[in-house]
Amino acid sequence: MNVDILWSKFLDSIKDDLTSLSFTTWFQDTKLYRLEDNRAYIIVPMPIHKKHLIENYSELISNKLLEITGANYEIVLILEEEIKGIEFDDEKQSNNVEKIEKGDETNNYSSTNLKRKYLFENFIVGNSNKFAHAAALSVAENPGNMYNPLFLYGNSGLGKTHLMHAIGNYIVDNSQKRVLYVTSDQFIQDFIGINKKDENDTNFNYVDFFKNKYRNIDVLLIDDIQFLGGASKTQQEFFHTFNTLYNDSKQIIISSDRSPDDLKLLEERLRTRFCWGLTVNIFPPDFNLKMEIIRKKIIAGNFEKEIPEDVIEYIASNIGPDVRQLEGSITRLIAYSTIMGGADINLDLAIEALKDFISKGMGEKNDIHRIQKIVSEYFQISVEDIRSKKRSSNISFPRQIAMYLCRTMTNESFPKIGTEFGGKDHSTVMHSVEKIENEIKVNKDLSTIVDKLKDDIGVV
Repeated sequence: MNVDILWSKFLDSIKDDLTSLSFTTWFQDTKLYRLEDNRAYIIVPMPIHKKHLIENYSELISNKLLEITGANYEIVLILEEEIKGIEFDDEKQSNNVEKIEKGDETNNYSSTNLKRKYLFENFIVGNSNKFAHAAALSVAENPGNMYNPLFLYGNSGLGKTHLMHAIGNYIVDNSQKRVLYVTSDQFIQDFIGINKKDENDTNFNYVDFFKNKYRNIDVLLIDDIQFLGGASKTQQEFFHTFNTLYNDSKQIIISSDRSPDDLKLLEERLRTRFCWGLTVNIFPPDFNLKMEIIRKKIIAGNFEKEIPEDVIEYIASNIGPDVRQLEGSITRLIAYSTIMGGADINLDLAIEALKDFISKGMGEKNDIHRIQKIVSEYFQISVEDIRSKKRSSNISFPRQIAMYLCRTMTNESFPKIGTEFGGKDHSTVMHSVEKIENEIKVNKDLSTIVDKLKDDIGVV
């Protein structure tokens, strides 16, 4: 790709951002002369073009060149007759063009650790994850400027990792930004490597490797941040890495199985920083979304046998919210049909094929709604009352017990529990849980009631 082809691509790209009149007047007769010493020398027809383009379009020109070449260039506007007065190095010009043709080594896709199969296009959107999807796409379209950091949290199997890879893949496909996806475990292992000694009995090489990997990037995606808990020195290093990237307006995306407030094993200064941008809870899929996930899995699998609608409804009704488990149930059903000599798939076959799958905890779990129902029945109040803002003691006390049970018998976060109890603040839930915990220790009657409710709920 020589400079003429490069500039042709530039002009085609910039047309979309300008009116026809502006493009014809200011850009149509421009020409890229050469790239050298991080400067882009652009020939313009008249002196007025120099002034107008620098004052009104310099940022747009720089950004478009960055998109095409992957490098930042200082814009130098020159007239045709001024070329003779500038000394150029033809070898540098050749090297710059060759670098663009080959692509920047730092943008090698394999170094991003991303998985190509996870895209926005195949993320199935429903009421429970609509906000998370929109926030993730906003960050992908404008990294470093929208919601920094983006903190995604929710139970395992709800699509956090899919969204993180989708963000990374979108940025790689639509920019020259350097992207890195890692798990917190990988971050820990890389940090431990700093203590290794090289052949010169120093660790300088490993320190340089670590800092280059985690700080010389534009986008960092780190999965399962909760596993940094207990690793105090690694937390300190992540704190410094976070600050470096954030201060340089680099995008940070973090995922966890719980909200920042619930990450008690992480330092307060980290939890505070996680809330600087946008925190988004991904909720479990409702029945309709589970149906859609199953249908898409069937279509993607291109299975020879048709799966009837009543079988899909059975799976959606009896398998939990974990998307991987929903997909696994389809795989198991198809395999069972094959083992049974290619038997037709119907409801009876599905019940038989999935009976062990469902009995191993995949069926109805101790979710918040179920606990609310059981507590309400015990205290002879309605579920609407326990979810309301009513403060009478006959309602507020059962509500506190229900919050305590939701926290101790599910994996739900304080904010999620608060949402399901009429939009209570997470601090209200924390207070209720602590209150019941303390009273159980001194109040035998309350302890008996809670034990009875736990028996009714059943421990999953």
